[in-house]
Amino acid sequence: MEQPTQSAPSAEAARPRKAAIFDLDGTLLNSMGVWNQIDIDCLGRRGIAVPEDYTATVASMQFRQIAEYTIARFGLTDTPEALMAEWDEMAYEAYATKVQAKPGAVEYLRGLAADGVRLGVATTLLPRLREAALRHLGMDDFFDTIVSVDDAGGVGKDHPDIYLLAAARLGAEPADCIVFEDLLTGIRSAKSAGMTVWAMYDDSSAADWPEIGRIADGTLHDFHAAPRTW
Repeated sequence: MEQPTQSAPSAEAARPRKAAIFDLDGTLLNSMGVWNQIDIDCLGRRGIAVPEDYTATVASMQFRQIAEYTIARFGLTDTPEALMAEWDEMAYEAYATKVQAKPGAVEYLRGLAADGVRLGVATTLLPRLREAALRHLGMDDFFDTIVSVDDAGGVGKDHPDIYLLAAARLGAEPADCIVFEDLLTGIRSAKSAGMTVWAMYDDSSAADWPEIGRIADGTLHDFHAAPRTW
């Protein structure tokens, strides 16, 4: 009896699925100044000046972790819930109406989507704020998945969990992913997961820029020169 023939897998099916994963604050969004001002205003109301190391210390933390850390560090009487609600209210208007994208970001996302690249977000930013910002900037329809540190079990960006979860949701192997980050901790974590990582310069991580440039696969000051292949 003649054996049935099996068709070879199509080139499309055999080709690895490429994916790009983006941080928001300081990477896609030119927004770190919003949080710097919130820190100044919030602590200022309590008679406290923002220490030089505070912003860098909390940058990779989950939102509730930041509240708990802030309360413990400065001996505040606020509950984490009250402090998070205060920050959220202060930030919402800025994200919904004022925050700008990094130069070239929208065009770059559009180009990757046209190339068939799967697009994801890995962020510590709260849903209400990220949704407001992406809607305000016309980016809300580009992404196939948005992953927060809460989705990754509350583990911060000092671990690769959030990037690995984003890759899994995008159906891509880590080696076929490119990650865009501004934080040294996030860059280290994504690299440890076997991903290609390009660093976006942001003033908030300027002190780490020499080390970032040493370990990242490439560096950017905007998205006009961002890679289309990896």
